[in-house]
Amino acid sequence: MKLVFAGTPEVAVPALDALIASGRHEVAAVVTRPDAPAGRGRHLVASPVAQRAEEAGIEVLKPAKPRDEDFLARLREIAPDCCPVVAYGALLPRVALDVPAHGWVNLHFSLLPAWRGAAPVQHAVLAGDEVTGASTFLIEEGLDSGPVYGVITEDVRPTDTSGDLLTRLAFAGAGLLAATMDGIEDGSLKAVPQPADGITQAPKIQVEDAHVDWKAPALRVDRLVRACTPAPGAWTLFRGERLKLIQAHPVPDRTDLAAGELAAGKNNVFVGTGSYAVELLWVQPQGKKPMRAADWARGVRIAAGERVGA
Repeated sequence: MKLVFAGTPEVAVPALDALIASGRHEVAAVVTRPDAPAGRGRHLVASPVAQRAEEAGIEVLKPAKPRDEDFLARLREIAPDCCPVVAYGALLPRVALDVPAHGWVNLHFSLLPAWRGAAPVQHAVLAGDEVTGASTFLIEEGLDSGPVYGVITEDVRPTDTSGDLLTRLAFAGAGLLAATMDGIEDGSLKAVPQPADGITQAPKIQVEDAHVDWKAPALRVDRLVRACTPAPGAWTLFRGERLKLIQAHPVPDRTDLAAGELAAGKNNVFVGTGSYAVELLWVQPQGKKPMRAADWARGVRIAAGERVGA
């Protein structure tokens, strides 16, 4: 089939690579978000998908909005059979959805209908799901509500951050998306409507959502830190400044600390929660680079009974 691939961030690159390498399909063009400011100089930088497509000699389309007439005209000229999508980052209007004969097929990182929305992996970690996965589905105008072609499952490991889990799903999901394109081409795959039960929503996690409540149980704090790593980053306040929490783990046998109370030893930093303590392993003070929590604690000289949090 002739394909136009839509995607933007690094997590979409494995799927693009899988389609390029498949040998069965022609990736005629790539659709991605416009170049965006990055780095200290805030220079415009092409998306990871755009960079990979350019390396492969594939035409790159960067519409400001996917309803732009110039973009739609070029899409019609290319006349793709199907448009596979991974984390493109913009809503597709009906006028674009109607162009390819087999529609736009999205790779979504959850077992639909669970975790529809922008942050399925983060919400799976935050909810303590033991199993998640990826789904390919036909895009409709509703939010991740279209009929499903295929799924894969993936265990959520006890120490997984969202970044860890998303990386595994990106590579496993790349194979699923390529297989879905094969099945659509030879007619062996038919999309099945999603069940009405089990629908959960996964809206984008904002910075304020990542603020740690130390009165919550340790397991909840642990899940929040892992769910928000690498972005937007779980955080707390220490002496009036934000302290980003990069890595922590629960310590069930440490129950002597009040919620938010710090205890620092030579090589350990503990914080009390609503249940038992968590140990801070890596932190990032405001305006500084990530560092081991024990090094941070030595530098700030934590006083007895001092706390983090509001």
